[in-house]
Amino acid sequence: MDGLMTSATGMIRKVRAGIRLAAGKWTPGPELEVYPDDTFLIAYSKSGNTWTRFLVANLLYPGRPVTFLNIPDLVPHFDVKSKRFFREMARPRVINCHETFRAHFKRVIYVVRDPRDVAVSLFHFQRKRRIIADDYSLDLFVSRFVAGEALRPPRLGSWGDNAGSWLYMRQGTPGFLLLRYEDLLAQTELEMARIAAFLGIEATPERISQAVSASSAHRMRNLEKIQGEQWHQSKDTRQDIPFVRVARSGGWKSALPEGAVAEIESAWGGIMTRLGYELSTDKALRVATGERFVGDLRH
Repeated sequence: MDGLMTSATGMIRKVRAGIRLAAGKWTPGPELEVYPDDTFLIAYSKSGNTWTRFLVANLLYPGRPVTFLNIPDLVPHFDVKSKRFFREMARPRVINCHETFRAHFKRVIYVVRDPRDVAVSLFHFQRKRRIIADDYSLDLFVSRFVAGEALRPPRLGSWGDNAGSWLYMRQGTPGFLLLRYEDLLAQTELEMARIAAFLGIEATPERISQAVSASSAHRMRNLEKIQGEQWHQSKDTRQDIPFVRVARSGGWKSALPEGAVAEIESAWGGIMTRLGYELSTDKALRVATGERFVGDLRH
């Protein structure tokens, strides 16, 4: 009897999945049909992805309030919105994802962040989502992070897999804009001008300034207090841990144990150095791994 029930449940799920697929309600993910004028906004998890989506949305839609509840429609993630949604979306489209290199993504804005800060942010995000407990070892988490085991789905790889794939394959080529989260923080309006130029938007300084102001950490924190329990990324998660945290760089210096820092730098010292992230452990790491890239990857 139990076997029959299990079989029936599986059949029902398949039927429902078929109905969703036929109705265009299936999320396309990496199988999304890509158009030549699509731009993909890509960042590894906890690398400033949501903030950058707000910046871009406020740049694209001046005068329209951008919130946590409409950002999935304005700069949609291809694992969240349906196949029909993308088919009916006005072009040119700006689409969000966290993917490693994909050759058919011809226009890409890639946001990279110091992996030491990414590890800290992802650690707290997984506490928020109740994936790990408050007393979970940060050293152990960093080991899983470096191994590419702290994030799902597995296709996203580790920080080094993800960032390295785009930098190796697209650095210096047309249709690729590399942004550092740290530069976005330090000189937001200048970096936004680069985004506007890449997207073909003739944005005035006033339009850029308004987009930056509307995407401030202060405004996003206030929105989170109102909409956090409704937004798909934070609903059903711990509300005592904010999604929008400190919004700064270098927090790893006081948060990460020395061994965890050494593990990250040992794994990705070459990529970090070429991206302008100064290593704090053995300088020989730069010599050992720094020859993998040629030139300044930030431009």
